[in-house]
Amino acid sequence: MKRFDGKVVLITGGASGLGYASALQMAKEGAKLSLVDLNGDALEEAKSDILAEVPEAEIITITADVADEEAVKKYVDETVSKFQRIDGFFNNAGIEGKQNETENYGSDEFEKVVSINLNGVFYGMKYVLKIMKEQGHGSIVNTASVGGIRGVGNQSGYAASKHGVVGLTRNSGVEYGQYGISIKAIAPGAIMTPMVEGSLRQMGGDDWEAVGEEFVKSNPMQRFGKPEEIGYLVAFLLSDQAGFINGAVIPIDGGQSYKY
Repeated sequence: MKRFDGKVVLITGGASGLGYASALQMAKEGAKLSLVDLNGDALEEAKSDILAEVPEAEIITITADVADEEAVKKYVDETVSKFQRIDGFFNNAGIEGKQNETENYGSDEFEKVVSINLNGVFYGMKYVLKIMKEQGHGSIVNTASVGGIRGVGNQSGYAASKHGVVGLTRNSGVEYGQYGISIKAIAPGAIMTPMVEGSLRQMGGDDWEAVGEEFVKSNPMQRFGKPEEIGYLVAFLLSDQAGFINGAVIPIDGGQSYKY
């Protein structure tokens, strides 16, 4: 018996990075998957890659903008229409945005980052929680960041939005525990995903790999995290084994957020 046999897991940002790694892990453990992403082509590629490793996996893909409330309601409705339930929700889609000091941070950029990273997470919870409350059970993992539990510099929109995700997680965990629903967040550090590569390219251009090597020297483990390490954590947190973990924000950053 696998941990996710018979369970339905909905994942936003499922075409790449943390979302894809988590989807693959839970497919291996028997989950039926609903994958949501803005990039439809990448979604289909992700589905094909998962099926290549887990041929028996049942997967639907939905192209949607998580910053659009109607699109969020639609991806939740489509998932329920297909699978009749949502047992786990990895509320993960997000962007970093452009780096700049606060006084020079573009207002349009700030609004864009917050609309995806914070509004998108709120919309997802709003519509998924209704389903889970009716079911009488469910588990949600929101993607926050180490930038949601401490300052990182040059990322006003990202830090503000991820701190907001932490607040939403804690507040909703208090509200919905009584309905058999657990809500938690992960706070990843620098995990080697396309988003982190993009961040390093903002800092170092074509020399981004050297910038990356310098960047991780301050990490206690002196390396980047791996997407599959996030996948292992998310799978645990969405499983029944983590049912009493609620309102918690769990760093996965090699210990860097604890370093003085």
